[in-house]
Amino acid sequence: MTPVILFDWGDTLMRDIPGAIGKMCDWPEVEAMPGAAECLDYLSRTARLYVASGALESTAEDIRLALQRVGLDRYITGCFCYQNTGLQKPDPQFYRAVLKTLVAQASEVTMVGDSLKNDILPCHALGMQTVLLAAGPPSIGLLVGIRIINSLIELCR
Repeated sequence: MTPVILFDWGDTLMRDIPGAIGKMCDWPEVEAMPGAAECLDYLSRTARLYVASGALESTAEDIRLALQRVGLDRYITGCFCYQNTGLQKPDPQFYRAVLKTLVAQASEVTMVGDSLKNDILPCHALGMQTVLLAAGPPSIGLLVGIRIINSLIELCR
């Protein structure tokens, strides 16, 4: 694994609850994805962990507050979102801005996410390592070099 790891937020670290409206930090109930705490605990020992979210309304502080509700905030170094970059996923400029802020080369960063379009393909094109969190096999063929996992706990192996 690389020294810097980016995680998508919704349905990667925390479950997007169908029908929930507004900012996740304000939802009546929130839930971490299975294996998230164990995964982040393990990876945080050797890497800096960040959230790279496509959320439009939530600020970095809102994301941190939601993560705090499920005990994941202590592992996260920082959060990138539309509110602090002015850019949206899957725009490659979003990920270039993240790399610039981190002062990191693409080869030093891994992106973990559940969306091929928003998380995996733009990062793969920039030269980052990529890990797709998928409940089952993707319906389209993948490029060489994209790792597929069914659970975050697989990142601990």
